[in-house]
Amino acid sequence: MSAEVKEQVRLGVAELKASTGVTPGLAAILVGDDPASKVYVGSKEKAAVAAGMNGWVHRLPATASQAEVEDTIHRMNEDPAVHGILLQLPLPKGLDSNSAVELIDHRKDSDGLTSRSAGLLSQGQPRFVPCTALGVQVLLAHSQTQVKGRQIVVVGRSNLVGRPLSILLSLKNGTPNPLAPGEMLPANGTVTLCHTGTADLKANTREADILVVAAGVTKYVTGDMIKPGATVIDVGMNRDENGKLCGDVDYASALEVAGAITPVPGGVGPMTVAMLMSNTLAAARLLGS
Repeated sequence: MSAEVKEQVRLGVAELKASTGVTPGLAAILVGDDPASKVYVGSKEKAAVAAGMNGWVHRLPATASQAEVEDTIHRMNEDPAVHGILLQLPLPKGLDSNSAVELIDHRKDSDGLTSRSAGLLSQGQPRFVPCTALGVQVLLAHSQTQVKGRQIVVVGRSNLVGRPLSILLSLKNGTPNPLAPGEMLPANGTVTLCHTGTADLKANTREADILVVAAGVTKYVTGDMIKPGATVIDVGMNRDENGKLCGDVDYASALEVAGAITPVPGGVGPMTVAMLMSNTLAAARLLGS
């Protein structure tokens, strides 16, 4: 599925170049030397180049000050060759992620994390949506999963996934489908957002026709917590006791109950990168209009 999104983006980039001479540019800012962050940023840089975009990574040491991070963001805001800005999170301890994100030009917010983007989404007028949340919605569309009128449970309330996804799936009219201009992504479901304050998680998850787990806890949801036949989307990316990549869902036990389930790795992860490319292309079109 992610390959289809990336191909649509590649074609869109080629069309934009031919019609306007503009080459979309994605600038990633990486602070510190966290191994996982390095891998994530590297994959995003490669995806940008593969799509025909310009891609840059601005690397700052873990000792960088808040002012140095913010100065880099300001320079990217002012650079006309940059259409999308990605600040890789989390930042090293001592740096304020929220204030740094807020400095990103809302027209270049390809990660969909500024308060301007969040506000538009909450009003049902999404412009840039957090990439993982949007990727989940595109996966549901691709699998032709019925969303309207269904009971949906989202586990996890982060600004990256759970909170924006709960809004996306409850919007009356959905959001534009990046794969099919003129079509809207599935929405209008009845959404329950569960979190650490939820009194009885299992009672909620057992009611879900669609269960999205983005809790950040290894194998947090087990098969006995899943409604038979439910569609399960596992957003987690963890390592088990043997160092093997796994999700927030216990895949083995869930597979015996779920009607459909995304794997880890290879499920939601590639969609996140694909939607970042899609958002960057959208930003280039916006800035060029």
